[in-house]
Amino acid sequence: QLQLVESGGGLVQPGGSLRLSCAVSGFSLDDYNIGWFRQAPGKEREGVSCISSSGTSTSNADSAKGRFTISRDDAKNTVYLQMNNLKPEDTAVYYCAADYRPRGYVCYASARTYEYDYWGQGTQVTVSS
Repeated sequence: QLQLVESGGGLVQPGGSLRLSCAVSGFSLDDYNIGWFRQAPGKEREGVSCISSSGTSTSNADSAKGRFTISRDDAKNTVYLQMNNLKPEDTAVYYCAADYRPRGYVCYASARTYEYDYWGQGTQVTVSS
């Protein structure tokens, strides 16, 4: 059964860092683009970052550029989102999602939620002093 499980969220002060993890099972990362999305209270879910199934292409939303880095460890079937210099406006529930794209060489952080087939349950990130 295909599954994605996020972890690593928590409370952090402005300027701090967190590393989110998305552990996947039931499928190969070689067949799926993996995206990170977030949803703040009262707002739509938005794309933050993604990594292609080939692992060679990544994309960040403007809000994440220069601060967030996506990566993956194929041996651990895990995708990471390293978030640095966090701001209060980064507060949201963060989700990882999988989009079936075998041999996909590109992904777009601006992709819509309906383009992704499978979702994790989310992890809360709160940036506050």
